Amino acid sequence: MKNSKKVILILILCVIIAVVPLMMIKDSEFGGADGQAEEVIAELNPDYEPWFDPIIELPGGETESLLFALQAAIGAGVIGLGFGYFIGRKKYKQA
Repeated sequence: MKNSKKVILILILCVIIAVVPLMMIKDSEFGGADGQAEEVIAELNPDYEPWFDPIIELPGGETESLLFALQAAIGAGVIGLGFGYFIGRKKYKQA
């Protein structure tokens, strides 16, 4: 088996290991700033109705945390790739 196939298989396995347990937990109590903001809005203006409803209803707060962490990791990867590209380009241009 080639290295690229091994890497892809390991990445898929990592995603399965991270996602399956979070999807199985239905009533989690962990919440973020969105839930707290919703409570404050309900206290200040009980008649407030949101403009939009969520497209997908996630099973719990852990799933939202996973998606937020995944978004942060992808963003950090893109920024790191950009810095690496520009530093490498500058380094080899001077040589």
